[in-house]
Amino acid sequence: MRAVLEDMKSGEVMTCDVPAPELRPSGILVRTHFSAISSGTERAKVQMGEQSLLQKARSRPELVKQVLDYARTNGVRAAYQKVQSRLNSLSPMGYSSAGVVLEVGEGVDEFQPGDRVACAGGGYASHCEINFVPRNLAAKVPNSVPLDAASLTTIGAIAMQGLRQAKLSFGDNVVIIGAGLVGILTVQIARAAGCRVIAVDIDPDRAGRAAAMGAHLGIAVGDPQLPMAVQEFSRYGPDAAIITAATSSTEPLELAAQLVRDRGRIVVVGDVGMGVSRTNIYHKEISIVMSRSYGPGRYDPQYEEQGQDYPIGYVRWTEKRNMEAFLELLASGSLNVAPLLEAKYPVENACAGYAHISKSKAYTAIIEYANATDPPRPVSAKRLRSGDLRIGCIGAGGFARSIIFPNLRGARGVGLESVATSSGVAAESARRSFGFALAQTPDQLLANKDVNAIFIISRHDSHADLVVRALANEKAVFVEKPLATNRQQLAEIQRAYHEQQDRAPFVMVGFNRRFAPATEEIRQFFVGHHEPMMVQIRVNAGHIPHSHWVHEAGGRIVGELCHFVDLARALVGVPIRSVSAAALPDGARYSRDNVAVTLTFTDGSIATLAYLSNGERSLPKEHVEVFCEGSVARLHDFTLLELVRNGRTRRVKCHHDKGHKQEIKLTLEAMRSGAPSPISFAELVEVTETTFAIHEAIAVDRTIELSQDHPASVGA
Repeated sequence: MRAVLEDMKSGEVMTCDVPAPELRPSGILVRTHFSAISSGTERAKVQMGEQSLLQKARSRPELVKQVLDYARTNGVRAAYQKVQSRLNSLSPMGYSSAGVVLEVGEGVDEFQPGDRVACAGGGYASHCEINFVPRNLAAKVPNSVPLDAASLTTIGAIAMQGLRQAKLSFGDNVVIIGAGLVGILTVQIARAAGCRVIAVDIDPDRAGRAAAMGAHLGIAVGDPQLPMAVQEFSRYGPDAAIITAATSSTEPLELAAQLVRDRGRIVVVGDVGMGVSRTNIYHKEISIVMSRSYGPGRYDPQYEEQGQDYPIGYVRWTEKRNMEAFLELLASGSLNVAPLLEAKYPVENACAGYAHISKSKAYTAIIEYANATDPPRPVSAKRLRSGDLRIGCIGAGGFARSIIFPNLRGARGVGLESVATSSGVAAESARRSFGFALAQTPDQLLANKDVNAIFIISRHDSHADLVVRALANEKAVFVEKPLATNRQQLAEIQRAYHEQQDRAPFVMVGFNRRFAPATEEIRQFFVGHHEPMMVQIRVNAGHIPHSHWVHEAGGRIVGELCHFVDLARALVGVPIRSVSAAALPDGARYSRDNVAVTLTFTDGSIATLAYLSNGERSLPKEHVEVFCEGSVARLHDFTLLELVRNGRTRRVKCHHDKGHKQEIKLTLEAMRSGAPSPISFAELVEVTETTFAIHEAIAVDRTIELSQDHPASVGA
């Protein structure tokens, strides 16, 4: 399918062929008929992309700080790779579209194939022929509303939410500062609601056009009569000001404070400077509020991604209900959007639409998909030699781009055959950046007979199903941790693995730390020991908001602490016998992000793991100590290893190498030669089962014994 993408490094906008997205639960697949280019948000994004790296850094100091923090924790090289992987990527454009439902996902009952819908959301309502859209980001379009008009729905919902935040009623006076696309729609919605509307813009022409399109009064910022004209029109001053302008200047906010009446209200919709003198605000006792995009539900993953609605008795106007209300206004004829729909460009020439809004005073440009009837097809660049180890990768996020793909690309005898993602856009971006032959859907990749090994680097909750399907298709499998997120998934993987025993199936999990040079130094330091070990691992993991997907499907214990269970298992070298654990009480800010775990091993060794999220991020992340037979190994964040014996200390610099390169090297060598996985399947199951036992130990407050002949036998 065709999609409009931006090159993050150059800012160039282009139309590319990409795989169609997958249908997922709680959402729908929509064939787009029209999508609207936002003259504000999207133009700003393109302008940001066109800046030099230094200009980008100056304009986004908060991102620079994030990079510096990442470099402090993970090393300069890793930070550089992360930045470059982000810049060397393609980003989908657009967030407001309309089309027809193709397929309906599990759990969705309000839509049917053939329904006409308006769609919202960056990454969902993109300028693509086909989009996957979560159920709460789509609204049915009334039959009387043309789909080109419905493509403005998201932007209309933004305008509507700003008006709701102003808390206006019939007959109130409102001044709209900024007469761009959002401003014009706000003008019309406010008038339809019975308000008396003043439009103000820095451009006299736009102020005049606002008056022609619904404002009772349109006036330019530079007009010396502005304050007097507004006062005379509103008698007491506007009851509210809604700022829809986009500028780093604080002048729109200052102007709003000057114009509104005593105890008036200012609503900030646009991206403007927030500084304002105290005098006007204090003496008038003015309220300033923010309007968050389309309305309640915005930025809430449970609402937007999982489809969990808010009860109408508690939240009357969600973002979806705002979309529906805008569509109803279009159906009633209360809004006139015809002048906004005049500039149309076919998706093949979408770049001309962006040029149009950047060089003119156009409010928007509409992209149309009149010929969007071709079935989705793989995107191909080249074919590979038949003798290569032909790799397919599912997932193309930041970790894949910064760690996995670079190490695969440089490996001997390896061909990058295919890359697949659920959205399709990220797959095409990775194909171009790293030289994959194909960009496909996950289903296409799994069925691809030219692929004989699959790397699974997708979200945690997708791993088990993809592993099972890859084994069924007789592929060698590398899966980033975790192998599974619950016991049922683990049992399904075991079943699929044993069903393929006649062909020696290959499964490897990305437990990289056991392959770090420092880990091997520690193992060699204690080689031949006869006494049990005492291992202490402290992880200053840092807080992750509870809305983040990593907390789902097993959370950080299954998804991250597994690394350190495996590290302890590798250092001790014998099976885990039992698990005990405790966590901060549920209801605390960090809850199970703060865990203390004790592992006992069959030789009597003990490992204590402290996984912490309530610490200070500036401190090193990982600290490992091993005590055995009068000797100590102490590893500082995989940068410095100290080996102490007989009063002498040997120091080894590790250069923050956490074993990724060696892990992938050994995995590829084993895949090519037909040798067993670098970590045995039984040990992968043991480590995974141990993470489930940690959850159980916390829940029941007792030690959980692991069966040595069948680790998966504990608890349900």
